[in-house]
Amino acid sequence: MAGHNKWSKVKHIKAVVDVKRGKVFSKLSKELTVAAKHGGSNPDLNARLRSAILAARAANVPNDNIERAIKKGAGELGGDAIEEVTYEGYGPGGVAFMIEVVTDNRNRAANDLRVLLSKNGGTFADAGSVAYQFTRRGEIRLPKGGLDEDGAMELALESGAEDVEDADEEWLLYTATDQLFQVAGALRDKGHESTSQKLIYQAATPVILTDLDQAKAVIKLHDQLDDYDDTQNVHSNFEISDEIADALS
Repeated sequence: MAGHNKWSKVKHIKAVVDVKRGKVFSKLSKELTVAAKHGGSNPDLNARLRSAILAARAANVPNDNIERAIKKGAGELGGDAIEEVTYEGYGPGGVAFMIEVVTDNRNRAANDLRVLLSKNGGTFADAGSVAYQFTRRGEIRLPKGGLDEDGAMELALESGAEDVEDADEEWLLYTATDQLFQVAGALRDKGHESTSQKLIYQAATPVILTDLDQAKAVIKLHDQLDDYDDTQNVHSNFEISDEIADALS
């Protein structure tokens, strides 16, 4: 079973704020659009779209917004074409970042992210110069609901997951990239509905931040990258010590 770091608590606090700001609505709508673009508008035939719809409904995204986002992805509404692009960079202390964006102008997005990184003590990196430090995996968030460690591990293995991590009030189940939606479906068939299922970049070797000022600088950069309009997901290889996490909470 994988370990866990207090940084998740700090990220959870930010996630709550993001919901209040409506950032989640925007990201979920873009995921609906991209899913429909790549796999079609029928959720029965498009597992990624089906997952995106479930996530949008769980976040109380209005049905009109969901339908409009799907139609946009299917090309029924016209407008500028959007695409998924992943950019790479480094932050203070050599912390690595993978930034997934959904944009209608990749050159604008690249320039904007380059400026954000530069202003926060980081650098924009060439493709592949950061990615080797990460492994692409599926991540499923499952409410604990009384499920202990042994039960979570047994459920994960029976459903086809590769690993389990304790994340406070949730279990994180990791899968092969091509098994994400199959594992989520197997969990659902066993009566366990996930709160999130997505592909992530998991750091091979974390960079542990033990200096408070450096941790603040890295988190500030992380938040600004995440708040950028075209950003869908930000992945990094930093963790913070318990002492620093407590100071930030």
